[in-house]
Amino acid sequence: MTDTKKPHFSQNFGGVALPPARPGAITGLQYALRMPATPEPAPLPGDAQGCNTQGNQWMQAGRAADAVRAYDRAIALQPDYLDPHFNRGNALLRLQRNEEALASFEQAIALSPRLALAHYNRGAVLEALGRVREAMDSYRAVLEIEPGHVQARFNLGCGHLALKHYDEALACMDAVIVHAPQVARAHGNRGVALLRTHRLREAVAACDQALALEPQSAETLGNRGNVHLQLKNYAQAFADLGEAIRLQPDRAETRQLMGTLLRDQKQREAALQQTRLAYQLKPDLPLLLGDVIAAHTAVCDWQGLDARMAQMEEAIASRRPAVVPFIVLGVTDSPHLQLEAARNLVEAEEEHSPSLGPFRARTPGGKIRVGYYSADFHTHATAYLMAELFERHDRERFEWFAFSFGPDAQDAMRQRLQAGFDHFLDVRERTGEEIARLSRELGIDIAVDLKGYTQDMRMEIFSSRCAPVQVSWLGYPGTTGAHYMDYVIADKVVLPSEGQPWFTEKAVYLPHSYQVNDGQRRVSDRVFTREEASLPASGFVFCCFNNNYKILPPTFDGWMRILHAVSGSVLWLLEDNSAAAANLRREAQARGIAPERLVFAPRMELSEHLARHRLAGLFLDTLPYNAHTTASDALWAGLPVLTCMGQSFASRVAASLLHAVGLPELVTHTQADFEARAIALARDSAQLQALRDKLRANLPGSPLFDAALLARHVEAAYTVMHERALQGLPPEVIEVKELPGSAS
Repeated sequence: MTDTKKPHFSQNFGGVALPPARPGAITGLQYALRMPATPEPAPLPGDAQGCNTQGNQWMQAGRAADAVRAYDRAIALQPDYLDPHFNRGNALLRLQRNEEALASFEQAIALSPRLALAHYNRGAVLEALGRVREAMDSYRAVLEIEPGHVQARFNLGCGHLALKHYDEALACMDAVIVHAPQVARAHGNRGVALLRTHRLREAVAACDQALALEPQSAETLGNRGNVHLQLKNYAQAFADLGEAIRLQPDRAETRQLMGTLLRDQKQREAALQQTRLAYQLKPDLPLLLGDVIAAHTAVCDWQGLDARMAQMEEAIASRRPAVVPFIVLGVTDSPHLQLEAARNLVEAEEEHSPSLGPFRARTPGGKIRVGYYSADFHTHATAYLMAELFERHDRERFEWFAFSFGPDAQDAMRQRLQAGFDHFLDVRERTGEEIARLSRELGIDIAVDLKGYTQDMRMEIFSSRCAPVQVSWLGYPGTTGAHYMDYVIADKVVLPSEGQPWFTEKAVYLPHSYQVNDGQRRVSDRVFTREEASLPASGFVFCCFNNNYKILPPTFDGWMRILHAVSGSVLWLLEDNSAAAANLRREAQARGIAPERLVFAPRMELSEHLARHRLAGLFLDTLPYNAHTTASDALWAGLPVLTCMGQSFASRVAASLLHAVGLPELVTHTQADFEARAIALARDSAQLQALRDKLRANLPGSPLFDAALLARHVEAAYTVMHERALQGLPPEVIEVKELPGSAS
């Protein structure tokens, strides 16, 4: 749940038991004399065995409360008599008096420690009470007594799944399948474990086997649809999820997945509809509240947004993983809230990472091995920013590795990136543990995560500790909240010293902007006309080419006040989806602005998109999530950017870029100043032209577009990180000294 969040998984494993072995179905009647049931209560016998027999008769007649009374009498007469304790537990289970049932089974175990059924029923009761780890201990006790107890093995595997012990879950399900290959749920649960460890093709095969045995399982169809979603097999995902919804329309997990799939396919309105339905069905589903917020902001549908925001804040404060941290960046400027959201997800999602042991001893000297980890080594915003950096890196002192877990897109950018590394590794098909082990085998000294909590993230690589030093950079403009991430690359604008308490990572301060840029990006020579861009023949053009989800009511209110003040002006926006365009035009009209004063620009090839910036007079930024790549695009194209700087990293990026390009006068600090500055610049063509001229003069020597200089700066930081690690020192704040500009 936004364009960059990670998709979520269905975790309903179809129950924790194979039919018919639920605890209430395993009765103690085998330990009692069988006597005919009587239709009316009779006086309880005077001996324990007779009372137990009477209790059994009432149980057979469906009179569990009367049965409990009989078993209580039997126990009172003979406290060490096993059968009534066990049978009483079953009667209490039928009455849903689980705590009392648990006590009865524990008493039965005390009297007969090798009674496997008592251990099994104890485990099932504990499971019902949410005490999963204790339940698993009971199932282990069953298996110690009866190693071939398939039901206990199955339930133990379900416990491992719930606790994210995926290797152990697989081992349990494999053992169940050996003894009971016809059990569809064992194959289905195996598919879930394989999905969660990113063994996607194996997961498809497991789900296929489950569906061969149980073709109408909406749950397994949903899980297989999820696997196809991760594999980007969108047609197959649509087919599976659609059929799962047809079979079980009230299953929220499948609706949530369908919303994610529709979002990835840019079908924003349909995604919102599915996500809303999921929320109506099961509002406490993990991460679903965030999906709802993201689906609304993607189409600029702000109805009820304030209420959703309040729910989000309450969920974060309650330490519930209701929202992916990336979504929090887009809707709040609170660094504290962003940190707490990240910590909640780390606690909820941290994988059962195996102990990979200590790192191989590294002696000083030799090249420092740095790995960059991303799903975006292809035509993508991150690649556009970083391509030249990879080419400019020092290969005398460093050895450079790319770990690509995204699509094998053989486009021109992919080919350029492959040439920019010493080693380019396609690890799409590997689990997080396997990638971490490979990194260790290759002797990676510093692992740089370029994803954070964005779409297709693989944080489990880092929770498994793939390198002695682990760094967050560029892809995620906030803290990961993860104890296993050591550093975040920043600058003094995006992360001032007073902001460090809201980051779990230690800051690495680059002397200019943290954002790297490719100074070789081409701006097309094409000269666009206003008519081609659907702009009016005259009037001032404000623009913002940020993704539509970044436009929130306070920002839009300010924009409309600016349009009111500047007669004949228009606002030129990116058309991400038709629903957002229609909603924004409606919101403009509600604020007294003619809808046609909002003009929407379709997406186009980057060099031409950069060229059409020339038609705009001023780029207006968003808050709390600033223009990032879009701001550097505008500056590179020669268009001044006006921003309002907030408190969080994501809300200070445009300010960082403007300082690095020598235009700090375009950084404002309040909404009122932002609006006043925009109006003044639109009305004063000479002042605005002076800013354009200054930007044009600054660009050739600007550190913002000097990838070679930034390479030297970040390499200096890598050197310090590596030296500290060799000395056994913990991470600490690093401030890189400014180096002379490059000759590039």
